[in-house]
Amino acid sequence: MSTQPDLLYSEEEEALRAAVRDLLTDHCDPAEVIARAESDVPHDVALWKALADGMGLAGLLVPEDKGGQGATHREAAVVLEELGRAVAPVPYLTSAVVATEALLACGDQELLARLASGRSIGALAVGLHLAPGAAFPVVRWENGTLHGELTGIADAAVADVLLVPAQDGGLYAVDADAVTVIGQVSLDLTRPVATVRFDGAAGRRIGDAEPAVGRALRAAAGLLASEQLGLADWTLTETVRYLKERKQFNRPVGGFQALKHRLAQLWLEVVNLRAAARNAADALARDEDADVAVAVAQAYAAPVAVHAAEEALQLHGGIGMTWEHPVHLYLKRAKADSIAYGTAGAHREALAHLVDLQAPQAP
Repeated sequence: MSTQPDLLYSEEEEALRAAVRDLLTDHCDPAEVIARAESDVPHDVALWKALADGMGLAGLLVPEDKGGQGATHREAAVVLEELGRAVAPVPYLTSAVVATEALLACGDQELLARLASGRSIGALAVGLHLAPGAAFPVVRWENGTLHGELTGIADAAVADVLLVPAQDGGLYAVDADAVTVIGQVSLDLTRPVATVRFDGAAGRRIGDAEPAVGRALRAAAGLLASEQLGLADWTLTETVRYLKERKQFNRPVGGFQALKHRLAQLWLEVVNLRAAARNAADALARDEDADVAVAVAQAYAAPVAVHAAEEALQLHGGIGMTWEHPVHLYLKRAKADSIAYGTAGAHREALAHLVDLQAPQAP
């Protein structure tokens, strides 16, 4: 029997939010994120260790008897909200959510425990752009080794182990040392993508690829909405703060009615996004109507996050156009997220099929 979801944050979730935000305030300064984006090592490994090892957040989705924290997607969503607010360059979504969900579907406890503890970083070797249920490229499995190439793999450069779908229908665990990772040009430098080449790489079969990838991409799309919520909320909050301080004609810019209307509209969009993102996280946690909740959240999240970042850039005026101000990081992440794990259009189409609401046929 379906129960009515409670989308309000619990005391425990608010305490988790405060702890993560404090850590990010101390260790994820915008200037440092920008500097990393310009370097050859965009990932903040020290911050990842603090989140994964120090706070135990890498294992939130893993049951306690399998080495994790035994929490739910609701708690993981709170973490992703805060990571989105900071545009944190850490592989939380790709390792602690996507790769972890794939392993939960396979039941590989040894590798799952490594990811849950933060000792290893995992990456599912499926393109970042693919939506739940979409066909995914595979590599060849010949004579006990893997051959081929997969593109658009997020955070492959920092992964210790790759989960690779093969032609025989299996999902294989492959050590990162056994493959060649070639960086691709990424709009979002805080979540780089890469091409991964397999030239006879040894792999260990851990399960069937199709159910594992399907589960992983559904959770990824659903919880990505929480990252997009955090991003949109930061850009709105920061823009309001700036417009209260910036003066023109000897009065705060935020007092002009036209800007008030723009900010009010954006606030309504962010509030609605919060409801959609929370509903998706709760549905994933309860495993009730999750497909519909995820499709609704992603159909709405990308346009709102992009709009919020675009408004922030414009309303910050000249300073918003500078490289030193972090708003460009948010716009790039919002744009990249808008095609990650399926576009809004792809999710609207999926939603139409799920609720049997098809578009009218052309005459």
